[in-house]
Amino acid sequence: MIKDIEGIILDERAYGETSKIINILTKEYGIIGVIAKGSRTLKSELRSVTGKLTYGIFHMYYKENKLSTLISVDVLNTFKNIKKDIMKITYSSFILDLAHQVAKQNYQTDIYNLLIASLVKIEENFDPLVITNILELKYLCWLGVIPMLDACSICGNKENIITISIDKGGYICRECHTNEKIVDTKTIKLIRMFYYVDISKITKLEISNKVKEEINEFLDNYYDKYTGLYLKTKTLLKDLNRIG
Repeated sequence: MIKDIEGIILDERAYGETSKIINILTKEYGIIGVIAKGSRTLKSELRSVTGKLTYGIFHMYYKENKLSTLISVDVLNTFKNIKKDIMKITYSSFILDLAHQVAKQNYQTDIYNLLIASLVKIEENFDPLVITNILELKYLCWLGVIPMLDACSICGNKENIITISIDKGGYICRECHTNEKIVDTKTIKLIRMFYYVDISKITKLEISNKVKEEINEFLDNYYDKYTGLYLKTKTLLKDLNRIG
């Protein structure tokens, strides 16, 4: 059955002498595997549209729960700004990998929509670290380990929140605080805002480096402790940031 399916390529691998198998995160069907026959040859029309980060309408012979066959692709966004910048490429590769892992566990259309919205914002030159952190926080919902961000994670008090704790799983109020590191008050407010904000409607991001670092450190450590995910692109991202 020939179908036109919106999606984005998550990864690719060589198949045989001239072909590729690509994994596409699709809006309608979740992750599907597709063979792009002859796409590694120089003259193939599929050569330029079967790489990671290709976002478009994929025309294919679709086979449910089997390997589909690609016919052609209508690209919706080339992400040319992302592809010109090594940091943007690396952040985008990481969130593609993250979306892949999240979608494998519990696919819903919002996983796809959030990924595309995030890539569009990175393409529009919004801070890739902040956009990535917003997506990471939202994806924790589908991983089943969202931190408590509406009240103290220990007593439920909504007042006098002074920090956020990885070990305690969320906000900590003044009365329950023991030896947890105190973070900036803006960090506390922004983490909650990140969870609820509509990524597609973001028009301005003005966040201090200190607050960005605190939010990123919290999310890195929270993912390490609760999700069990290990992504090579995350390690590469940390290495690039260390060099930078």
